[in-house]
Amino acid sequence: MGICLSNQIKAETTFYTVSGLDSRNVSGNGTDISNSNSKHSSASVPPTPRSEGEILQSSNLRSFTFSELRSATRNFRPDSVVGEGGFGSVFKGWVDEHTLAASKPGTGIVIAVKKLNQEGWQGHREWLAEINYLGQLHHPNLVNLIGYCLEEDHRLLVYEFMPKGSMENHLFRRGSYYQPLSWSLCMKVALGAARGLAFLHNAETKVIYRDFKTSNILLDSDYNAKLSDFGLARDGPIGDQSHVSTRVMGTYGYAAPEYLSTGHLTAKSDVYSFGVVLLEILSGKKAIDKNRPMGEHSLVDWAKPYLTNKRRVFRVLDARLEGQYSLSHALKVAILSLQCISMDPKSRPTMDEVVTALEQLQQSKDVAKNDKKVRQVNQHSRSSFALKKSCKSSTEETPAKSKYPRPSLSLLS
Repeated sequence: MGICLSNQIKAETTFYTVSGLDSRNVSGNGTDISNSNSKHSSASVPPTPRSEGEILQSSNLRSFTFSELRSATRNFRPDSVVGEGGFGSVFKGWVDEHTLAASKPGTGIVIAVKKLNQEGWQGHREWLAEINYLGQLHHPNLVNLIGYCLEEDHRLLVYEFMPKGSMENHLFRRGSYYQPLSWSLCMKVALGAARGLAFLHNAETKVIYRDFKTSNILLDSDYNAKLSDFGLARDGPIGDQSHVSTRVMGTYGYAAPEYLSTGHLTAKSDVYSFGVVLLEILSGKKAIDKNRPMGEHSLVDWAKPYLTNKRRVFRVLDARLEGQYSLSHALKVAILSLQCISMDPKSRPTMDEVVTALEQLQQSKDVAKNDKKVRQVNQHSRSSFALKKSCKSSTEETPAKSKYPRPSLSLLS
């Protein structure tokens, strides 16, 4: 079992986080397990393996020089670092919106530049995998890869900057910058991430993400979820194949049990990981936490017995979300997460079915909101009408005061 350093995000630079700096790494969620709507988006990826030259030539990406990225990040200054991990470091930079040439800080568009450590073949393979997939796939719920740099020993990737950081930080980090997300925003993030996975599974060449976790869900300024880090992504089974056989890699706590035991990878492996993330969102607890009491280290094992009972599900729900949801909605999300983490892969829903379920919950919530507004308007109208009627009645029932004629001047003289 390989050993990797856990990812560390600098507390003072809270804008962009990527546990996916090295997908073999594990943040506080677990340990390394490596063994020695898509309809409106582009979804065509040539089957791999392809040569490095073919991947780079076919990608729809800008090829940056090292000098350009050095200028964009102010010579990779330490105070530009917004993330660190086994892959290397991520720097904040600026480029011109039209030419993508380096610009002064605060002008143009903000970018995130991931710089690969200059040793290790595995890192290079994951760097190439990012370009292979994100250079061809485009969807609102996938992070936008703008370009890359391959110059001598330098390997870098250039992404759109995600100002709200990772879902992991909003769930588990405490501090003035990262506030807990509301129930409504949590469901918005879950739906966005689900759409991203569904898109990958429905691509012309099916893609299995293989490292779905909260640290790989990045949020833009409007809290739209985007999947990042495709270093461990693999082409899915084709033709009559039921699975892809691979080395077991990913993050313990999120990986599907059948994948861990056999190395057989399917789209349902991603569904299991999604179920774990949905459970983290519901509970505010990490997938794996050795600091919890004995018997609660694994969130899945601990939470399962509570997920189908409306009286016991409260034990799982994050207390910080109390009062923001209806019990029926919370129970439906809990049951959906339970279906996703079923031990039997065939019993798990597809990501399309997950998206449909979350969309229906979102729609029912919107309908409930509208109904509430209508009820409030009607109630206000009835109250106003009753008040007017009451005023009119009181006017009718109260005898009018007698009006006496003023004495004429003639009588007073």
